Amino acid sequence: MIRNAVPAVLVLQDGTVFNGNSCGKVGVSTGEIAFNTAMTGYQEVFTDPSYYGQVLVMATAHIGNYGVHEMEVESQSCKVAGVIIKKFSDVASRIGPIGTLQDYLERDGVVGICDIDTRALVRHIRKAGAMNCIIASSTTDVAQLRDELARVPSMDGLELSSKVACTEAFDYGNPMAAHRVAVLDFGVKLNILRCLEERDCYLRVFPLSATKEEILSFSPDGIMYSNGPGDPSAMPQTIALIQSLVDTGIPGFGICLGHQLIGLSQGLKTEKMFNGHRGINHPIKNLISGQCEITSQNHGFVISRESIAENSNVEISHVHLNDNTVAGIRLNHKPVFSVQYHPEASAGPHDSRYLFDEFITNIAVGKKVTATN
Repeated sequence: MIRNAVPAVLVLQDGTVFNGNSCGKVGVSTGEIAFNTAMTGYQEVFTDPSYYGQVLVMATAHIGNYGVHEMEVESQSCKVAGVIIKKFSDVASRIGPIGTLQDYLERDGVVGICDIDTRALVRHIRKAGAMNCIIASSTTDVAQLRDELARVPSMDGLELSSKVACTEAFDYGNPMAAHRVAVLDFGVKLNILRCLEERDCYLRVFPLSATKEEILSFSPDGIMYSNGPGDPSAMPQTIALIQSLVDTGIPGFGICLGHQLIGLSQGLKTEKMFNGHRGINHPIKNLISGQCEITSQNHGFVISRESIAENSNVEISHVHLNDNTVAGIRLNHKPVFSVQYHPEASAGPHDSRYLFDEFITNIAVGKKVTATN
């Protein structure tokens, strides 16, 4: 139990109640409950914009023991709606300039609950499926909390990218780099930008409101369609924009939400998953190379396999080996591909970093074609 903790309660949409103690900010928070199976990287997870609107259960028992570091972030602040932890450490132990996770969560206003049986909770969610929940430490009145929870909207049909994406375009990297890449920000993780910069790319990150003309005025050699939160089908204007950008023939690479939006732009369909995939140990098979990779994942929606079967312009490139869901696609008529998982994964695994190299190869090929015409 952490110092100065107060009693806290977790109430699920199906009426299930868990009692514990507070961690992070004392208050009330709501969102869709989800669980992550990663044993490391909790700071990267909590700052991932794709988790916006979600209350996250960390399946591993001990969280907070190695503290937080200013370089181990995917955005400038915590994006999770709340955290649920079994054993929370408000003492940080590691070499280097670190702080405690307790101070970090308090700074960013993240409400949490600890000292509950997260194994039992995860088993319950696996059987019952995704649902909304409420965490409270400023009150433990379950009847009152159930009333408040009943007013929380479903993640299905919810647009959330506008809550975490940039509002103005900004540049990243060396202006003299070999390649120019436009990044459509739906909630981009910093490590995506780092991975592109490491491959000699100069980036301009564009907000959701950017037009095709504004993006093309940057003269991009390639376009990155980023990760982000929420239901992709709730973004019709963005889907139309991506369709027009794909039609230009500029090489494109989509990750997570960007992957789903590329699919929707090509007439495919997405569907909400029973639980989703969240963790750093998900097995993927590359159907083109035949190789398998261990990946980092965070998504609650997926492209419908049936809709791909009806579309001759789209090919499945990767599949999830646990449930055979679509994990990657490529377009047969344009130099565009995408994956449902996170090749930029930090702290890891790094099995899928080759996808950034394939994107750069497509850019180089595109430049040669342009030069010869």
